Amino acid sequence: MCGIVAALAARNVQGILLEGLKRLEYRGYDSAGMAVLNAVGELMRQRAKGKVAALEEKLAERSLTGKIGIAHTRWATHGKPSEVNAHPHLARERLAIVHNGIIENYEPLKRELEVDGVVFESETDTEVVAHLIDRAFAENNDLLAAVQTTLDKIDGAYALAVMHADAPREIIGARKGSPLVVGVGIDENFLASDALALLQVTDRFIYLQEGDVVRLSDAHGIEIFDTNGKPAEHPVHTYEHGDAAASRGEYRHFMLKEIHEQPAVIAATLEGRLSGSHVLESSFGVGARALFERVKQVHIVACGTSYHAGMVARYWLEKLAGLPTTVEVASEYRYREVVVPENTLFVTLSQSGETADTLAALRYAKSRAKSRDKTSGYLGTLAICNVPGSSLTRESDLALMTQAGPEIGVASTKAFTTQLVALMLLTLSLRKQRGDEREASLVQALRGLPTVLDSALSMDGPIAELSEAFAEKHHALFLGRGTQFPIALEGALKLKEISYIHAEAYPAGELKHGPLALVDADMPVVAVAPNDELLEKLKSNLQEVRARGGELFVFADEGVALTAADNLRVLHVPPVDELLAPIVYTIPLQLLSYHVAVLKGTDVDQPRNLAKSVTVE
Repeated sequence: MCGIVAALAARNVQGILLEGLKRLEYRGYDSAGMAVLNAVGELMRQRAKGKVAALEEKLAERSLTGKIGIAHTRWATHGKPSEVNAHPHLARERLAIVHNGIIENYEPLKRELEVDGVVFESETDTEVVAHLIDRAFAENNDLLAAVQTTLDKIDGAYALAVMHADAPREIIGARKGSPLVVGVGIDENFLASDALALLQVTDRFIYLQEGDVVRLSDAHGIEIFDTNGKPAEHPVHTYEHGDAAASRGEYRHFMLKEIHEQPAVIAATLEGRLSGSHVLESSFGVGARALFERVKQVHIVACGTSYHAGMVARYWLEKLAGLPTTVEVASEYRYREVVVPENTLFVTLSQSGETADTLAALRYAKSRAKSRDKTSGYLGTLAICNVPGSSLTRESDLALMTQAGPEIGVASTKAFTTQLVALMLLTLSLRKQRGDEREASLVQALRGLPTVLDSALSMDGPIAELSEAFAEKHHALFLGRGTQFPIALEGALKLKEISYIHAEAYPAGELKHGPLALVDADMPVVAVAPNDELLEKLKSNLQEVRARGGELFVFADEGVALTAADNLRVLHVPPVDELLAPIVYTIPLQLLSYHVAVLKGTDVDQPRNLAKSVTVE
């Protein structure tokens, strides 16, 4: 969601901060701002509602010159999107703060400050924190201590960066429930909510852990303190992906680029994890094999697109591994009494590894493992994630990194398909019949998957033509059976996310239980039809649509005998092992949503009201 950039350097930082904000635009935001401490000790601030471009225009009129500064893109939680609610927030024109997250107890703290005579300019919870830190600083003239004292008083989730005119060469950062990284430079250091924001100045990063506070200063460099205020040391990581990952290159949008990157990133996700005819369980971490041998059930918890990946995995785990599997929406999971059967593996899925609801579910699951209530705890926890060093990977017993690389478009594409590949690797690792012919054939099919996806991408032109039939529609229906039902859900989600067309998905067999009432000539119906054991039943469901005048768009295996007609359009998808078909059939649905959105003129990479990384509950 919101984005943070901060810099302490020996050069003017305005350009660094502005470029960092541009690189964070993918996260979703409604306003932007920057504060810089100038050479005479004045805090100078510029803020703007809307895109970073609006802030850039203001900076062109009145630039901010200084060697220390903080900047922010805001996604509204407290107070409407407006310039006055935009960050940074100030206290007495001496302290500036930027903040991601939500302060849950800000209202009583605000009342306390108002009794002391503080007058608030904004509706935000962040301004409360600014005045609390400023009050503490006035007592001890120590910015680090002032931040630490204030953190003891606030409840909620936060990543923050603070600077004060009376501590002119210091920036204090802190994180709890929201990501924050330190960028390590040469005689200069930085903070950001995402390493991507700082790739123009460094490729070395320290990932702060939960509860950490950090001080950047000329006098001491980088100092990190844990939740108890004790000095802490964390390793410096070199960023694995080149700076070009943040560029659209030859593509019109990041989403289209990321769709076309899928063959390469899936090959990268498989690299080093297959040996001969089997999966290397060691890919999941030390002790994975011993833990997997004890697993008797699997619980998968995720949000949004990752939840759909988990739904596909349920079919795989039950069919191939014979393991009962449940898939939960993370935001619901911890608000009910969960029964945990003996030897259950807890699996989380997240692109960023910082999704607030998924992290909260993991922490709840781990607390259950330590408790002594009437149900047993989990055998272990596994995270499937795209971001090394993220909270989810650090706090799980095991982790498997997908290799999608930075995903800039808000609507997930390559992160989803690499999650599916990772889940197939997990499924094969959990099978008790290790090394049999089925595993060998699936491993071979996985090796050939990038080539099949390349063929699927060649459907781009025909799909662009087909998308014209959707541009003026207001509703759409997606159908699938078996493992293709979650893919239908994902296709509907993509269409509504970026084109703003209302779309729903159903198991095709459920048509006669209600959705048929919606079918008419104005409701396009999209179906995915791989050549599997449910094909004939799906064909019958499609006939139900045609009989009611519905307009059908079918993505079918090349071997499926479907003939185009007036209200039936068929696009053939390259053949693939039926168990891997969900990965391949995802591609045409992504392309369809993309081309419809382009025709409608929507903001493909940054759809309204949405954020890339949902770090608040």
